[in-house]
Amino acid sequence: MDLISDNQLFCLIEELVLQHSPSGAEQEIDSWLLERFAALGQETWQDAAGNLIVRVPGKNPGAIAITAHKDEIGAIVKSIDNRGRVEVRKLGGAFPWVYGEGVVDLLGDHACISGILSFGSRHVSHEAPQKAQQDQASLQWQNAWVETKCTPKELDAAGVRPGTRMVVGKHRKRPFRLKDYIASYTLDNKASVAILLELARNLQRPLVDVYLVASAKEEVGAIGALYFTQRQSLEALIALEICPLASEYPIKEGVAPVLLSQDGYGLYDEGLNGLIRQAAARRKIPLQLATISGFGSDGSIAMKYGHVPRAACLGFPTQNTHGYEIAHLGAITHCIEILYTFCTQVQVDYGSIQKSQLKGRWGMLDFMKG
Repeated sequence: MDLISDNQLFCLIEELVLQHSPSGAEQEIDSWLLERFAALGQETWQDAAGNLIVRVPGKNPGAIAITAHKDEIGAIVKSIDNRGRVEVRKLGGAFPWVYGEGVVDLLGDHACISGILSFGSRHVSHEAPQKAQQDQASLQWQNAWVETKCTPKELDAAGVRPGTRMVVGKHRKRPFRLKDYIASYTLDNKASVAILLELARNLQRPLVDVYLVASAKEEVGAIGALYFTQRQSLEALIALEICPLASEYPIKEGVAPVLLSQDGYGLYDEGLNGLIRQAAARRKIPLQLATISGFGSDGSIAMKYGHVPRAACLGFPTQNTHGYEIAHLGAITHCIEILYTFCTQVQVDYGSIQKSQLKGRWGMLDFMKG
């Protein structure tokens, strides 16, 4: 395996972060990813739901999928007033106070219009609605707007309309290096897409077919993953994700990835988790184990709706999730190593896993040379 360096990984994630991809308007990152995947010489296509899929043929019958969603949170235009002020509402788990006042991009049908996410003046009395935001309540989207200094006619010419997506301005998205950490908006889930790219670059003949899926519209209900898994027969799905650092969870920052047993949508498959833990042990990579709430992934949602028989979620510890996120580059690299080992050196008999689980035992696992 040709392992990527921290500097190369940082640069790859930076390129991904700078491709706008709000849920349902992901064309910019789609073009970039299609070009990158095609350059690797792997079979690549985009399905009707917007998922980008790479198929790596395996040596034996069977198939698994590894997903990383390519969409990002942001906002969606609700209305435009006669002054050219744009009113927006959240798209996914976005909060205006996370972005702060500053440049945002409105992705019009014909042109991108930059404006200023605005909250109003601070020098106000109790007569102004902004006073309550200073003293009493958190800022809500209905109390914010985007100042464009464009006329409604100019915005219409650019294709800015109700339904247009808003994201953080591109120049504000450029990642920052903090020693061995990367800090940026939209590490959720551009850093996981970087893992997919590295797997596509390194995987040649995995033990079974591997579908690497850059999934669409995950932040608004895992729509892309549900479409794909409804149509593709799979033995298992592994979702790549950020994993929130919070005092309520036993998760520490650093190089150790996190493997989930449960999230807000339900349980993950313990047999599959056991195989991933063994793959990590083979690489001598520490894993953190956790159950969390207020969270979901392509894996838990697809399994909840019966689209896959078993699913897992492997993530990297992340501060400030759904904000200006911070993650250790080493944890992201370790996710690549674990999944490469899983795909190339773990011979899995899923029928045996199912039977042994019914008896209350772990599934069987054999390590083989890749």
